[in-house]
Amino acid sequence: MNLPHYTRRHWLQKSGAGLGGLGLASLLADEGLLVTDDPLAPKKGHFGGKAKSVIWLFINGGPSQVDTWDYKPELEKMDGKELEGFDKNTGFFANAVGPLMKSPFEFTPRGECGKMVSSIFPKLGEHVDKMAFIHSGHTESNNHSPALFMMNSGQPRMGLPCVGSWVTYGLGSESRDLPAFVVMSDPLDRGLPKGHAANWGAGFLPSVYQGTWLKPKGDPIDNLNRPKHMSDAQQLRQLALLKKLNGEHIKERPGDAELEARIKSFELAYRMQNAAPEAFDIDREPEHVKKLYGVGEKRCDHFARQCLTARRMVERGVRFVQIYSGGMENQRSWDGHNDIKGNHSQFAGETDTPIAGLLTDLEQRGLLNDTLVIWGGEFGRLPLTQKSKKPGRDHNPHCFTTWMAGGGVKGGVSYGESDEIGHHAAVDKAHVNDIHATILHQLGFNHEKLTYNYNGRRFRLTDVGGKVIKPILA
Repeated sequence: MNLPHYTRRHWLQKSGAGLGGLGLASLLADEGLLVTDDPLAPKKGHFGGKAKSVIWLFINGGPSQVDTWDYKPELEKMDGKELEGFDKNTGFFANAVGPLMKSPFEFTPRGECGKMVSSIFPKLGEHVDKMAFIHSGHTESNNHSPALFMMNSGQPRMGLPCVGSWVTYGLGSESRDLPAFVVMSDPLDRGLPKGHAANWGAGFLPSVYQGTWLKPKGDPIDNLNRPKHMSDAQQLRQLALLKKLNGEHIKERPGDAELEARIKSFELAYRMQNAAPEAFDIDREPEHVKKLYGVGEKRCDHFARQCLTARRMVERGVRFVQIYSGGMENQRSWDGHNDIKGNHSQFAGETDTPIAGLLTDLEQRGLLNDTLVIWGGEFGRLPLTQKSKKPGRDHNPHCFTTWMAGGGVKGGVSYGESDEIGHHAAVDKAHVNDIHATILHQLGFNHEKLTYNYNGRRFRLTDVGGKVIKPILA
């Protein structure tokens, strides 16, 4: 057999070209221009973002702004008075509308910024100098399901990509062995949020970008462990065969995003069998860290474990983590139609220590600088009484409070104002689209340019609205 003869000059020329190709690939990757068949490969945004991951603490059910972060001394003065001209269809129970009701909780100034904070947040109040409060949020529905879809996907209907899906579509993931987008929910006996998995669905984006729901009890992901009778070598041979068969299948269906996503899911599932058990095992954490979050405390243990898992996720490169506090509705969530005092005391008690621990832990590890933490629900609550055995509050789409911390957000500031009784957003109104635009901006995206072509139209998270809330940015 005649082998090709290479002079030293030929060898240097060819090896130099090869090294140049490697260098070009590296440069293209740095610029986010390298084409790869991995849809979750790390990508860069439109500009240098301050944040690289998100932890969204979804306060499911609609927390009352006037009982948490939006102090209204005028509401105290008007307690018991009728609100003239009130549209009884604003809330959900038009026949149960009562007079104005002051907060049953005491507010005190906290932090160097002097933020007035409800007594239900004794530990979170210690962190107000890290938080930027948006007091003028408003949305488009007074019903849980469409309001949840609005807050998660920018539209009050199901079937559209949620924020986490848009973020992973734009940035990919820094983890090769864990899902890019993880969702944790309340204990199952209280149910999933209204709309269930549609809240973390990918809509018309490829399904590889949808959220991975972790079960709150038992193994967080089904089939995480391989069958006992199967060895690693056997499983690898099985996966190799699947890859070969799928490769032949996709040749006949080029560009089939769903098929490509299914193929990638097999590969990720195998890698997760090694990485996920370690990542989800919070018992590996030192006792002082678990105590910081409230692990082991009966009232808050479940949420403490989820917050600690969230930190372990972003530490390992997971891009987007969403945790739901509260289940289906009413007393199973922050939906305080009956007994607002008891309802919010309970759920604040479940979350106060874990979220405070999360902020402390992220800061101590240097992760808060590039992790954007968000707290908020799907809408607010009315400053009026909802008549019941113990007074509650009905839904209010016209005003809610959200706060952000870390990820390049300015701490100890408040943006916008509600009116004197916390009924309507009044100054510097912030639509849900504005909140989404701000999240994307901190991750390095112009929200008007992060688009996806579907059915002949270029869609985006913020639809045809949205502006970045720049006063809260550092």
